[in-house]
Amino acid sequence: MIHLKKLLLLSALTVCSGLVTAQTNGSNSPYSRYGFGLLNDRAQGFNKGMSGLAYGMRNGKELNAKNPASYSSIDSLSFIFDIGLSLQNGNLEQNGRKVNAHNTSVDYVSMGFRVSPRLGMSIGLLPFSTIGYSMNNSRSMDLPTGEVIQTMNYSGDGGLHEVYAGLGWQPLRNFSIGANIGYLWGSVSNTVLASFNDANIASTRRFYDADVRTYKIDFGIQHEFSLNKNDRLTAGLTYGLGHGIGSTAYFYNQKITSGNVSGADTLATSNAYQLPHTFGAGLVWTHKGNLRIGADYQLQKWSNVTMPTVEVQNGEYQYVARQGNYTDLHKITVGGEYIPNPNGVRWRDFVRYRAGFSYSTPYTKVDGKDGPRDYCVSLGVGLPVINFHNNRSIVNISAQYEHVKPKFAGMITENYLRLCIGLSFNERWFMKWKVE
Repeated sequence: MIHLKKLLLLSALTVCSGLVTAQTNGSNSPYSRYGFGLLNDRAQGFNKGMSGLAYGMRNGKELNAKNPASYSSIDSLSFIFDIGLSLQNGNLEQNGRKVNAHNTSVDYVSMGFRVSPRLGMSIGLLPFSTIGYSMNNSRSMDLPTGEVIQTMNYSGDGGLHEVYAGLGWQPLRNFSIGANIGYLWGSVSNTVLASFNDANIASTRRFYDADVRTYKIDFGIQHEFSLNKNDRLTAGLTYGLGHGIGSTAYFYNQKITSGNVSGADTLATSNAYQLPHTFGAGLVWTHKGNLRIGADYQLQKWSNVTMPTVEVQNGEYQYVARQGNYTDLHKITVGGEYIPNPNGVRWRDFVRYRAGFSYSTPYTKVDGKDGPRDYCVSLGVGLPVINFHNNRSIVNISAQYEHVKPKFAGMITENYLRLCIGLSFNERWFMKWKVE
C-alpha cells in the first residue's frame, strides 16, 4: 500500500511539474529583461507569510527547501506533499503613467519523507527565475523625407526551473547537515524591435536567445541550542555552489522589410553564463513550542559572474561574456509565527499566525546603474485540516505587498499585491495499526 501511495505522489509530482513549468510567468516586470530575470525566493507555503524566513526554520511537519538540513526533522510517520500557487495584481508607474497587470503562477511542488532514523529526503520542483514583459515607447524623428514616428517595442519571455532531490542527516544530537542536488533548465529570450510608420523605412530587430541547462548544488547546516526548558535557538547556514554554465547565447541583428527578414547577422558566445556563489545565515528563537521569531541574511555574489553582452569594436558588433554588468545581492528577512496553544483541543488553538518583512538590493544594473531595491511585507495564517483520518495537513494562506523602488528618478516603480495559497498534505501513512 505504501509503495502505491508513493507511486501516486510521484505521478502527481510529474503532472504538477508540467504546471509549474507552464505557469511560472508570474510577472509583467520590465526589470525581468536583465540577467536571468526576476529571481524566485524559494519560499513555500509555511514561510511565505513570513516573507521567506527559512535558514533556521526546523519542523518535521514542514518542507523547507531553502535549508536541506531541515529534512532530518521529518518524523517516521509523515509523508508530506506540498503545493502552492499565487494570484498577483501589479501596478507599474513611470513619469505619471500607470499600468496594471494580473498574473497567476504555480509556485512550487514538493514532497518529503523519512528514509531512515535521522535521515530525511525531499524531492521537488521550483521556479528559479521568471522573464515576462512587453512595453513600448514612441518618438518623433525629423528626416529629409519628413517627420516619422519610431516605435520601440521591448518584449521577453522564459525563465529557469529547478528540479531537485535533497537529503538531510542528523549525525549528532541537535546538529544536522543536508544537500540539494538539482537540475536547472530553461530559456532566456529578449527582443527589441524598432519599427516606423513609414513602410519605406526598414525595421530592425535584435533578438537575444539562449537555452540554459546545468546542475545546481546547495548545502545546509542547522544546529539547535537549548537555552532552558522553554526556549531554544536554531542556527542555520547555507551555501550554493557557483560555477560556469556551458550554454551558448545567441544574438540576432535583423533588418525587416515588408514583414520579411532582408538581412541578418548572427553572433554567438559559448560559456556565456555563470551561477553565483550564494551564502545564507539565519537564527530562529522558539519559545514554548508556540512562538518562533527569526532573521535571515543572504548574499549572492553576482558581481563576479559572466553574462553575455553586446559590444561595438571597430564599428562591428561583438557578443561576448563579460563580468561587471551585475552587482552583489544582499537580502535581509525577519519574521515570526505564533500558535495559541499547540497542546489545545479546539481547532482555533492550532491556527498559525505569521508575519514578516524583507529588504533586498538588486543583482542587475539598468543602463550601468544599480537596479531597484525590493521591499516586501507579508501576513499569513496556517489553517489546520483536522478530521478522523488527518490532523497534520495545513492550508497556508498569505498576503504580500511588494514595493520595487528604483534608486534613480525616471525609472519604473512597481507595486504588487499577492495572494499565496498552499496546501501541505501530511498523512500518517507509515503508522502501523494494531488491533487488540
